[in-house]
Amino acid sequence: MASLRLFLCFFLFTASSVNIVCSRSLQKDHIALFVFGDSVYDPGNNNYIDTTARANYYPYGETFFKYPTGRFSDGRLISDFIAEYANLPLIPPYLQPGNHEFTTGVNFASAGAGALSETNQGFVRALAVWLTISCISISEDVIDLKTQLSYFKKVAKQLRQELGDAEAMAFLSKAVYLINVGSNDYVLPFISNSTVFQYFSKQQYVGMVIGNLTDTIKEIHKEGGRKFGFRNFGSLGCIPLLKALVPGNTTGSCFEQVNELAKLHDAALTKALEEMEIKLVQFKYSMHHLNIYLSELTKNPGRFGFKEVNKACCGSGPYRGISSCGGRRGVTEYELCSDPTQYFYFDSSHVSEKANRQIAQLMWSGPPNITGPYNLKAFFQL
Repeated sequence: MASLRLFLCFFLFTASSVNIVCSRSLQKDHIALFVFGDSVYDPGNNNYIDTTARANYYPYGETFFKYPTGRFSDGRLISDFIAEYANLPLIPPYLQPGNHEFTTGVNFASAGAGALSETNQGFVRALAVWLTISCISISEDVIDLKTQLSYFKKVAKQLRQELGDAEAMAFLSKAVYLINVGSNDYVLPFISNSTVFQYFSKQQYVGMVIGNLTDTIKEIHKEGGRKFGFRNFGSLGCIPLLKALVPGNTTGSCFEQVNELAKLHDAALTKALEEMEIKLVQFKYSMHHLNIYLSELTKNPGRFGFKEVNKACCGSGPYRGISSCGGRRGVTEYELCSDPTQYFYFDSSHVSEKANRQIAQLMWSGPPNITGPYNLKAFFQL
């Protein structure tokens, strides 16, 4: 762990200037960024669909943007920082009206999305059970991974029409594809009283999630995608939402059933990526081992600049683990900390901008034992 400590000490106190670049000033040979996934990467796609899985209200966005953008954080997301480090503008939501310019990439991610289409249907049930508001009507329509893939294929088709087949293929082959999906598939069964594990073993269920994810990766590869970035889930069962579900939890215990699924997922995804690296032409991947960062963070939060790593900045109930931040999702009363930069978690399921920056820096330029076999910086330099 000595090398990790040295690396973290190097970057944690190095300020990164924001570099928002207009598309017209980009170099001709720039590399685009395409983003898929869930709320970890959603910059506001859910603002434009009929859903309650939104963050387009106070206090979301207050730290950096000074207004709510739809991002589930007080400020920027990991994907925003990766774009900054690559000298790209903020990558826009695919559903943003008038968004027809894809030369720097586009973001398809949707809060609440899963690798399994059934996860979308479970989102509303989970919300009703957890907030005990099953008596009111909630509309939920999130964009699952399969639908995000269909959107990407439309973009690829448009690029071929505008650039020609050869130039479009070259453009898509140079691009980087950032993907984060699966956490909702593993969390929602436990907060929606699902019976899925009566019919499938944990290994079978993880296999279905990984199967849908790898199918999507292969389809992107067919369209030209070659460089893919991921992060593993680490201790997913330790988010405030799940800590609040542990009966009588006064010691910060994690929800171990979800941690077990996350561990199975991480191992299965790594194996699948290694196999695709052998079988798919020019396929390359970057895997950030989030569990290493989280392990060090838990041991010594102060070294990372945090005072609180168990409780969310915004929410209610134990560990502020009830998803009530902003008072728009069934529970109107909530607590809000005075300084989000002191908190690792901003709300019950999502980290603060400061945490997003730290994770993004490790994904961008972390050493091979933390982010490998490539880091994202190497992808943009290839």
